[in-house]
Order: sequence, then C-alpha cells, then structure tokens
Amino acid sequence: MSLHGPPSRGTGPDTNGEQVPRRRLFAGVSEFFAEEGAKAGAVAVASTIFFFGGAAVLISRSANWPSVRDQFFNPDDFSASAPDVLEGFWLNIQLFFWAMLIIPVLALAIAVMRSLRGPAFMPLRILAVVYTDLFRGIPLYLLIVVLGFGVPALQLGGLPTSAAFWGIAALSLSYSAYTAEIYRSGIDAVPESQRSSARAIGLTQWQSMRFAVLPQAVRNVVPALMNTVVSLQKDVALISILGIRDAVREAEIYKTRTFNYTSYIVATLLFLAISIPLTRFVDYYTARDRAERSQSQI
Repeated sequence: MSLHGPPSRGTGPDTNGEQVPRRRLFAGVSEFFAEEGAKAGAVAVASTIFFFGGAAVLISRSANWPSVRDQFFNPDDFSASAPDVLEGFWLNIQLFFWAMLIIPVLALAIAVMRSLRGPAFMPLRILAVVYTDLFRGIPLYLLIVVLGFGVPALQLGGLPTSAAFWGIAALSLSYSAYTAEIYRSGIDAVPESQRSSARAIGLTQWQSMRFAVLPQAVRNVVPALMNTVVSLQKDVALISILGIRDAVREAEIYKTRTFNYTSYIVATLLFLAISIPLTRFVDYYTARDRAERSQSQI
C-alpha cells in the first residue's frame, strides 16, 4: 500500500501491489455465493423429488392401493358428487361470512369490558372474565350440539329454531372468547404512557381507550387475528352435525348412498382452495408488517 495516501477510488491492490478495479475484487465473492445458492437449490429440488417420489412409489406398491384408489379417488364419483358438494360449500362460505361479521365486534366489546379500570367497572370485568372462561372451556363441538339441539327443543317464544342460526351463534360465542383474549393482549401491550398522556389532555377513560389505545392495540394483533380467520374457515364444517346440508353433509349423503368416499375428497379440495390462499396471505401480511415495524425502529 502506498504511504502517500489511500488508493484511488474504485481501485484496490492485488497480491502484487498493483491497482485493479474494485469490482474485480468482489466478482469472486459474488460468484461464490451464486454457486452456493445453486448448489443449495439443487439439493432442495433433489431431496423433494426423492421424498415425494419415494412416498408415491411406496403407496402405489401397496397391495390395497387399488381398492383405496377406487374408494377415495374415483373420477366418476368425483364428477357425480361435485355439484352437490359445491352447492353445500356455498352455504359454508355464507356461514363463515356471517360469523366473521359478528366475532370481531363481540370480541372487541368483551376485551374492552375486561380492560376498563376503576371500581365502578368491576361488574363488567367479572362478566367478561366469566364469558371468556366459559366459552373457551367448552369444546366447540359440544357447544354446537348444546345450542343447536338443546335451545330449539325448549320451544321458547321469540327464539329462532334454525340450525344455521344456532350454528353461527356457537361459532361466534366460542371464537369471540378466544379473539377477545387476542385483543386484550394487544391492549395490554400498549405502553401505559399512552393512557396517561390521553388522560392528561382531558380525555375520559372511554375516550382514551377509543382514540389512543385501541388503534394501536388492533394494529398489534392483526396477524394473530388473521390466523383465527383461517381456523374459523375450517371449523365452519362442524356445523354439519346439526343436519345442515353444507359441503361435509352433502359428502356424507353421497357416501351413504354409494358407499364411496370420493365425495369427501371433493369437500377437502374445496376447503383447501380457500384455506391455502388465506394462509399464504397471512404469511405475506405478517412478513410485511414485521418489515415495516423494523424500518420504523431504525
């Protein structure tokens, strides 16, 4: 290296002390990482092909594979059952839509009730705790059975007897209890200084909650809420136990009539057609939100 000053910009010394373009110094590094990336990709592709190819060969060589294929993957039964299962799946989407309208609102109300402070709000906090503990503790399947069969059997005046109504009610009660805890975790994560600042400028407790705490709390828990949406989309199928002719019930009817299970594969593919894009969107949104938070902290 010269003792009279730094090398000229864009150059660097080689092993013989001569100046070479700086980009040549990094060319070998880039080629090295590119080569390692190609090797890693090749290994990933080869291992994937080996794993799934081996599984396919193992299954196809099973002595019972022909009978299993006819029972679960019969093309004729697939096309025959698809229209009815698809029509039932449209009902699943409608039930999912109505539950999604009810759950966030009910859950947020429960979370706010539990987060209110002061002795005057003690009854609301107790009610919120009992609600959360009760409906989180009851398995969703049992809750659907109790509400869907038990309440209509009472024949109380003014109460609906529709199985779809009580199925949505069961989903909403159960999921709102879980979602309320997600909201409450977001509320508790908001720094106490935010509440204090809001109260210092003259806002009431409710105004502080509404304008200072809740906007930050909801933003903090959006990824967790979206995962709940994915779970709800699948659990809507449990309502079929009430006799509602959704996708699962239509598949069961076809199976009972033909003694073939391909209709269940049709229903499975329909649910996957919704859940997989939802899951990928949740992953995308979570990654984007994490990146935005990292940028804001710099």
